[in-house]
Amino acid sequence: MSLDKLSKDLIKLANSIKNGKDSKEFLRKSGNKLKNKTLSVAKSRVNESTGNYIKSIKRGKVYDFKGALAVRTYSTAPHAHLIEYGYIKKDRTGKEHGFQRGKHVFMTAQKDFEDEFYNDTQNFIDDVLMKNEFK
Repeated sequence: MSLDKLSKDLIKLANSIKNGKDSKEFLRKSGNKLKNKTLSVAKSRVNESTGNYIKSIKRGKVYDFKGALAVRTYSTAPHAHLIEYGYIKKDRTGKEHGFQRGKHVFMTAQKDFEDEFYNDTQNFIDDVLMKNEFK
């Protein structure tokens, strides 16, 4: 492979990646996988009735974060932070009755998902290179 052909192939690859359609689609799919992982962790860890906590877990849109594309999974429930991080139990008079530990749903799902995301990213890169006939 000549240096000239390599540079042309690199420019072609860069132009196809710059469009970002494939990258955004990949991130949307990965965000859905993370959301499903988060839901499974939430259903297993949060046993008691928590209102609409499970229904409130959503995948956000793909957005630009510090020059790179990103997607997030979040909860729209107003009490999600209490379930995630814990809170001090108080009665009506303000007297403290202990601490309810947090369930750390999102942190656990994130750690569980890292290896799967790494493998999916490697496969995505291979697919993009093969699709653009870059060997």
